[in-house]
Amino acid sequence: MSSLKSPSVLVNALRIEGGTACEREERLAEEVAVAFTYNGVSHAVMMASPCDLEDLALGFSLTEGIIDAPHELLELEVVVQADGISLDMRITELRRQRLTQSRRALAGPTGCGLCGAESVAQAMRSLPAVRLQSPVDSTIVLEAMARLEVAQRLNAETGAVHAAGLLRGDMLKVREDVGRHNALDKVIGAWAAQRGSQGGVLLMSSRLSYEIVAKAAFAQIPVVVGVSAPTALAQRLAEQSGITLAGFARDDRLTVYAHPEGIVAGGR
Repeated sequence: MSSLKSPSVLVNALRIEGGTACEREERLAEEVAVAFTYNGVSHAVMMASPCDLEDLALGFSLTEGIIDAPHELLELEVVVQADGISLDMRITELRRQRLTQSRRALAGPTGCGLCGAESVAQAMRSLPAVRLQSPVDSTIVLEAMARLEVAQRLNAETGAVHAAGLLRGDMLKVREDVGRHNALDKVIGAWAAQRGSQGGVLLMSSRLSYEIVAKAAFAQIPVVVGVSAPTALAQRLAEQSGITLAGFARDDRLTVYAHPEGIVAGGR
């Protein structure tokens, strides 16, 4: 098996600034076609950053409801091919049967979390209820968002990737990808491989759209915070599932759009 591609590459570019042109090297984020295969059957193909792919495989399997727990992913091999990467997985027979019954054929461009769903009903799946264990202080959330920005190393190099962070206690785990939903799957998979997939505060460097709330619900994450606004659909689904949803988390402010009991103002 050949080695994985680097998540970024250097290219020659022309910078024009103040009417002056100069040649320079720029670093761009790499993206590759990644195929998800379960028990020998192709299930999904999407564009992703070629890093932390084991985390992506596990997180995707959990947030898409293909498996219910990490131990149901029995085997995983990352296979580098000439035109992309294949994540070859083996899941339990019970989960394979369920997947066969509710199979989705995904094939989408960067950032698409729903492309290829075979019907509106499949795309708009019902979400499980999420229970809040205890509220989180707003100052803790905002401090974590600042930590998330510092941890975005690939984005600092390229300016072209999203980040997802999962805060549990004092520990913040961060993953990056060209697709925001891929970054989320990666960080969920990273936590699930070590300590289980439930709880915590999800931090996103992007807007909060439908698939972010949906994946958070399946991972039983009760608080979701983004640097930008949520969509109206994301807000409605957060209300229905019990997720505290906050946007515009920047500097010393944030706006809570659903279940405000999940975040308390600092100092109260």
